[in-house]
Formats: sequence, structure tokens, C-alpha cells
Amino acid sequence: MSGQPNILEIRKTVISRLDDFVKWPKEALLLWHGCVRTKYHTYPSSILTLLAERDIYRRNWSNDPAIHAFLVAGGERPTRCHKNYGWDIHHLYLGFPNGLGRNGTHAVKEGLHFTQSAGLVAVHPIANALYEEDPEFAELLRKESFNRFGYDPDGIFSSAPHDGFGFVPPHKTRTIYIPTNG
Repeated sequence: MSGQPNILEIRKTVISRLDDFVKWPKEALLLWHGCVRTKYHTYPSSILTLLAERDIYRRNWSNDPAIHAFLVAGGERPTRCHKNYGWDIHHLYLGFPNGLGRNGTHAVKEGLHFTQSAGLVAVHPIANALYEEDPEFAELLRKESFNRFGYDPDGIFSSAPHDGFGFVPPHKTRTIYIPTNG
């Protein structure tokens, strides 16, 4: 589908004005080590305090921890026209086959990536549709995440050693909450 002329024209326009269609977090941070997408989340008190201090809302959606990671990391989520919520927040890594011949990182199922802000973007509804229909646009966003944060959990953009969180040194993430066992 990505080779169809209409998709190519939309991609060209969106890429030429990428900052109008895609918003990035200001820093790489892992909000909640070990958190994965579930129907309901029971937040640790330290994260609830942080959200309250920053006046960040909770809606009890399954993707809320990822949205919160994006916002705590300084990401902007513009309001959609005629809606009472902001642009969609997308995970850049959704487990699709990567260039290495295997399935890639599936952020919503992996506790080191679900609330990793470097793998999250807010997308305008037009870019949202493009992201879902055009694998080359999704790859471009993953490459941009690598350029901004050194985030490359699938090892596609750099053959250098990666840390356990998917970052190429000297880049690293800041972790906000790590659960304790006991």
C-alpha cells in the first residue's frame, strides 16, 4: 500500500511538515519499570503523586501509563478538533517483523518499553492514519526516535552494543519507578 500515489503524496506532505503532525517527548524516561498494557492499572503512590503534581489527568484507559510517560517526559498532546482529548499517542514498536528477519519489540507487552517515552509519539489524526497504513512512515518515526534519543530496541539503526533498555550509549533512559519485591 505504501507505494500507492495517494499515500506517497500524503507521506511527502506530512514529512515536509513533520513537526506539525508529530510531537515528541523532550526526554527519554521509563515511567514504570515492568508495566505492560492491561485493562486496568493499579498505580504506585509515587506515580500518582507525580501525576497530581504535574496536573496530569487519569482516565483509566488501558494505554494511560504510556500516555502519562509521554506527558511526564515533556511531550505535548494537542487537543483534537471536536474532541475532549488530545492526539493519539502511538508506540513506535508494535512487534512487526523487522529488517533482521524476526518479530520486533512489542512495546505494549514488554515492561521495559510500554512506558518508555523515547518509543512514544503524539500524532495528528492524518499522521495517525498514515502511521497505520504506511510501514515506511512508521520506520521513519523509529529512525527519528533513534536520532533524538539513541533508542533502537530492535538493533536496526546501529550495530553498536545496546543497553538492556534498547539505547545505544552514550544515550540512556531515566527510570521513575521500579517496583520492589517485598
